[in-house]
Amino acid sequence: MTEPQTAVTMAPAPAEEPENKEAARSLTADAFRELRHNWMFWISLVLITIFIAMAAFPGLFTSVDPIEVGGPVRELPGVSTIFGRDGQGYDIYSRCIHGARASILVGILATTFTTVFGSIVGVLAAYFGGWFDSLISRVTDVFFAIPLLLGGILFMSAFPNDTNTPYLVVVMKVVVALSVLGWPSIARLMRSSVMQVLPNDYVQAARALGASPWRIIRSHLIPNAMAPVLVVSTINLGVYIVAEATLSFLGIGLVPPAISWGVMISDSLNLLQTYPHVLFFPALFLSICVFAFILLGDAVRDAFDPKSR
Repeated sequence: MTEPQTAVTMAPAPAEEPENKEAARSLTADAFRELRHNWMFWISLVLITIFIAMAAFPGLFTSVDPIEVGGPVRELPGVSTIFGRDGQGYDIYSRCIHGARASILVGILATTFTTVFGSIVGVLAAYFGGWFDSLISRVTDVFFAIPLLLGGILFMSAFPNDTNTPYLVVVMKVVVALSVLGWPSIARLMRSSVMQVLPNDYVQAARALGASPWRIIRSHLIPNAMAPVLVVSTINLGVYIVAEATLSFLGIGLVPPAISWGVMISDSLNLLQTYPHVLFFPALFLSICVFAFILLGDAVRDAFDPKSR
C-alpha cells in the first residue's frame, strides 16, 4: 500500500516581493537611486562642496588677507604666492578663495527666490485657471520679452553701487536684478508640470472627498510636479553665477572693495597680454564652479527622466 499524499501549501516566491517593491517605488526615490550610481553626480557634488566650503569658511584654505599688499605688483606664480599677484599687489590665490563667497551667494539666493516664487505662481495659475491663469500668462510674457542679462544691466545702471555701499546691499541688488527676470521661466515650467498632474485619479479623488485647495496643492501637486523645476533650477544656479560675473565684469555688478571672480576678471583685462596669470586663475575658478553646477543639473535631469534609462 502506498501512503496517502498530503497537500503541500507552497509559499509565495520570495523573488516577487522585491519586484513589487521596485514597481511601487516613487519617481523621486528611483531618481535618487540612479544618482547614487552616477559618476557625474559625485564629481559635481565634491566640487560644489569644496566651493561652498570656500564661500563659508575661506580661512580653511588661506590665511592671507585678500586686500593686503604683501609683495611686488604683478608677481609671477612662485614659492611665495602660488598664483602670483595682481596689478595692485594682492595675492591672487587668496582673492580667488574669498571671491567664491559673493559669486556663490548670488547664485544660491537668486536660485532660491526664483524657484520658490516661480513655483508658487505656477501652481496657483494651473490650479485655479480661468482669468487668473490668463493674467499670469500675460505677465510672464512681458518679462520673457526682456533678456536676463540686458534687464540686469538696466536694473544695475538704474541703481548703481559705489565703494561706500555695504557688501550685503551690493549682493542683494544683483540678486534682485537676476530674480525679477528669472522667475517667469520657473513659473511657466511649474504651470505645465501641474497641468499634467491635475487629471490624475488621486487629485480627483482628493477633490471628491472635500480636501481643501491648500491640502491638494501641498500633498499632491507640488510633490508630483516639482521634479522638472528642480532640474532646471540646478542648471540655472550656474547661469546666475555667470550673470553675476558678467555684471561685475561690466563694472555695474559688485564693485571693489567687494571681491568676486567677475571683479577680478574685470581688473585684469589691461594686463592680459603681459601678465595672463592675473586673468587665468579667477577665470579658471569661475569655469570650474559653473561646470560643477551644470554637471549636477545634467545628472539630476537624467535621473528624473525615465526615458533616459
